[in-house]
Amino acid sequence: MLMLKTVTVLEAISKRRRTARPAAHTGLSKNTIFAATHSAEDALVLLDATANGLTVEQATERLNAVGPNTIEATTKTLARRIADAFIDPFAGILAALALVSLYIDVLAVPEPQRDPSTVIVIGTMLLVSGGMKFIQEARSGNAAEALKDLVSNTCTALRDGERIEIPFDELVPGDVIRLSAGDMVPADARIITARDLFVIESALTGESEAVEKTTAVTVVEGADGSALPLSACKNIVFTGTSVQNGAAMALVVATGSDTYLGGIAKMLNGRGEKSAFDRGVSSVSMLLVRLMLVMAPAVFAINAATKGNVIDALLFATSVAVGITPQMLPVIVTTSLSQGAKDLARRQVIVKELPAIQNLGAMDVLCCDKTGTLTEDRIVLERYLNTDGNEDARVLRHAFLNSFFQTGLKNLIDLAVIDRADVTPSTVAPDSMLGQSLRDRYTKVDEVPFDFSRRRLSVVVADAQGKTQMLTKGAAEEMLEICSFVEIDGIAQPLTKDRLAQIRKQIAGLNAEGLRVIAVAQKTNPRCVGEFGIADECDMALMGFLAFLDPPKASAAGAVATLEAKGVAVKVLTGDNDRVAATVCEQIGIDALDDAELAERAEKTHLFAKLSPLQKARLVRVMREMLGHTVGFMGDGINDAAAMRASDCGISVDSAVDIAKESADIILLQKDLGVLERGIIEGRRTYGNLLKYLKTTVSSNFGNVLSVTVASLFLPFLPMSALQLVLLSLVYEIVCIALPWDTVDDAWTARPRAWDAASIKGFMLELGPVSSLFDIVTFAALFFVVCPAAVDASWSELAAAGDVAGMATFAALFQSGWFVESMWSQTLVVHMLRSQHLPSPRDHAAPALCVLTVLGLALVTWLPASPIADALGLMPLPTSFFGLLIGIVTAYIALTQLAKRRYIARHGELL
Repeated sequence: MLMLKTVTVLEAISKRRRTARPAAHTGLSKNTIFAATHSAEDALVLLDATANGLTVEQATERLNAVGPNTIEATTKTLARRIADAFIDPFAGILAALALVSLYIDVLAVPEPQRDPSTVIVIGTMLLVSGGMKFIQEARSGNAAEALKDLVSNTCTALRDGERIEIPFDELVPGDVIRLSAGDMVPADARIITARDLFVIESALTGESEAVEKTTAVTVVEGADGSALPLSACKNIVFTGTSVQNGAAMALVVATGSDTYLGGIAKMLNGRGEKSAFDRGVSSVSMLLVRLMLVMAPAVFAINAATKGNVIDALLFATSVAVGITPQMLPVIVTTSLSQGAKDLARRQVIVKELPAIQNLGAMDVLCCDKTGTLTEDRIVLERYLNTDGNEDARVLRHAFLNSFFQTGLKNLIDLAVIDRADVTPSTVAPDSMLGQSLRDRYTKVDEVPFDFSRRRLSVVVADAQGKTQMLTKGAAEEMLEICSFVEIDGIAQPLTKDRLAQIRKQIAGLNAEGLRVIAVAQKTNPRCVGEFGIADECDMALMGFLAFLDPPKASAAGAVATLEAKGVAVKVLTGDNDRVAATVCEQIGIDALDDAELAERAEKTHLFAKLSPLQKARLVRVMREMLGHTVGFMGDGINDAAAMRASDCGISVDSAVDIAKESADIILLQKDLGVLERGIIEGRRTYGNLLKYLKTTVSSNFGNVLSVTVASLFLPFLPMSALQLVLLSLVYEIVCIALPWDTVDDAWTARPRAWDAASIKGFMLELGPVSSLFDIVTFAALFFVVCPAAVDASWSELAAAGDVAGMATFAALFQSGWFVESMWSQTLVVHMLRSQHLPSPRDHAAPALCVLTVLGLALVTWLPASPIADALGLMPLPTSFFGLLIGIVTAYIALTQLAKRRYIARHGELL
């Protein structure tokens, strides 16, 4: 076979790194498929390597060509982070209005008449909002990065024929590495030699059972190997897995982004699914756009026709459009979410993506894995039973001797047996525990290590009198194959067919309870030391069974009940055995259904077992897109990453693999459902304050627009100048900045809350006209009473006399009066509508909101008498106006309370 030149290999490897993976196969690189389906010798030839590894020069050259053995991070570029911070639907609306104002107020008018104030105000809003969002998400990103493992992992590789320790990121295709028990697999590699090699692939597949790896060539299903599944590659070890037992030499065939793990990372790049927050913001934005498209042209047409000045009418219509829009919504959203993120950070919850906080509040379905989330992620020996089904300390005693004296890597089952014996009193030595008593009385003679073909482990021990026993434990079926006898009441009897059927029924019963069953057998006085081997595993006496379970967390049942009470359905999506998963779920109050019930009651199903990673993601999408749920997914493995990205809110933990954390929106510092409750409540509180702002502001602005429309039909001048309207909106919005610190009624946070543009529209249409009614009353009082009294003439008299100065004073007084009255009514109504209850010492707004309200009212009331009043087109108001103001505001508050009660009676709640 022709050997490839090194330079040719480098070119080929580099080309593969740049070329996208074929869509047909399941994430395996071409090198990996070739290595799996060909001999190790052929794989060495492909990569121009030898069993003694690469030379240092070759390795250096290849590292320069293909890059480090690291997964390409999905972190955003600076430009992308800036774009995400400053580009959103509301910001787009404001930016469009700023451009219109820029043209009308600045570019389309001569130098002396240019007025950039509106553009400056809107630009300031956009910069503050985007800047706050950018800073907060940068801080959250840094906190998430700090959770990563900073320790540089190393592996043993052959360089120039010698074993050396090198960092993972310096591995290249063609390296030969040594793997042994406890090692992490640093790259996708083809097994060259192996001895009892068992690898844990749960991070990739979700299956907790270790997989045996051999040198055997994989049989392909397709002509090109494109149909080769991950599970079929018994001669390939994959990045992110770990060695449980045995040792091997392996040829690195793929590194970095070319690995199976890297392929998953590539699939997860991009924005992912559109979340509930994004959909909600879009729906509200469209509502406001439609309102602007109707109201702004109407105001323009009316004022252009009645006032005769098209430019002024266009300026005013643009200002009305700005007034309709909640200008500070991006700032309020960012401030609310940032405040929520800080609050959660104090509770050991890291928020990577700010909108995820509101998605938590809207979440009505939480999907999670079983292991470690609902369970303690450890194996516990639940029972030790004889063949009659009764608890028997002899079974535990023999199992302990087997687990304690075996010299291989002690797995979770061995540790569970030892732990149980160490807390069980000894019957021989009453003052000590069983485990310690057995350690003192027995010595090891010999053993046959565990392997996955036999699925059992044997140990020979001797007591103080020299009596030897062969003790074997292993998988139930494999143990029955080597047993000819069964112990009944401590006496060995032949294992008859009837007795065998009864034992199998007993095992099935334990399995049906979700318990993992291990059988224990013994034989007295086997062959002499040195002659002992696998052949001795025969004619043994079955003693009984060990039943294991990964127990539910003590907090799991309460956490699930709490989440259910908060309106969040917990659904378990696991790759584990269905009976084991069902038992755990039943113990914590989650029901499981069989296939027939699942077909009829998919909406009510709470357990989905034996799922692949793609099936998990598909199920999440179905619940979101077809059933309309807001879905969160909590996971920590590679096999959870796709489902997390498909959900509205991906939740991970600090101990998760990097790809899971990269895919997550929220990272918990404790893997427990209980810690999510505060996050959910915080999300709902955040949305509640956003909704307060939206409903009160949009309804108030809508009322103002109605007032302006009506006034434009009758007034001979604009009811407020464009600058005054924008300034009024800015001061009001600054007051509302304190809303994120406000409290929210407990009853409102008791169930999931999703964005609902229809409710905002209904609130606007029902309560907006209330403010409009009092604006019209204010117009009438100003036009017919206050202003004529102040200038000693009505408007018609001034117009008839041609008194231009008098008319200007009349209009300025009118605009000043409405400027002040609008601020008082618009600001105080926030306190009326922030809660279903009347403002009181026990139910009042946050101190920050109260302080800003007072400051805002004081500022606007002072402006008409301030030194800058002329520049703003305002003038001092007569004392009589303030009596009118008090009466109008008092009546407005009273009518608003009546309208609020009517709204609650019709809709059940205010917000």
